[in-house]
Amino acid sequence: MTHQEISALWDVMSEAWAAGDAQAFATIFDPEVEFVTVRGEEHHGRDAVEKSHAALFTTIYQGTLLKPEVRLVRELAEGLCLVHATTTVYPAGITTHAQAVVRRGRAGWSIVAFHNMIPGGTR
Repeated sequence: MTHQEISALWDVMSEAWAAGDAQAFATIFDPEVEFVTVRGEEHHGRDAVEKSHAALFTTIYQGTLLKPEVRLVRELAEGLCLVHATTTVYPAGITTHAQAVVRRGRAGWSIVAFHNMIPGGTR
């Protein structure tokens, strides 16, 4: 059940990306999330994630789709998991790899740490 619940976070991410909805995109992140982008930029907190994605959705990634695949969910402690996921942006064909830490709280699962990168650094 845990894998399904955690994969649902990436489903929300994908749906929000397709809609260009940065606010919905940010809802899966903890209010105090630590987020590192593919360019190594650090965003502290959900509001910063929302703001940075709002800019992406109105510029270079406007009208694109995000297809995620959760590849690993490993429980670290009760209610705390390590996640590896890949996402591909269409039609750009850019595939990223993320390592995340997710935590179960009263409202369900949320991402508390997220580090995203492009394998091989070719883009």
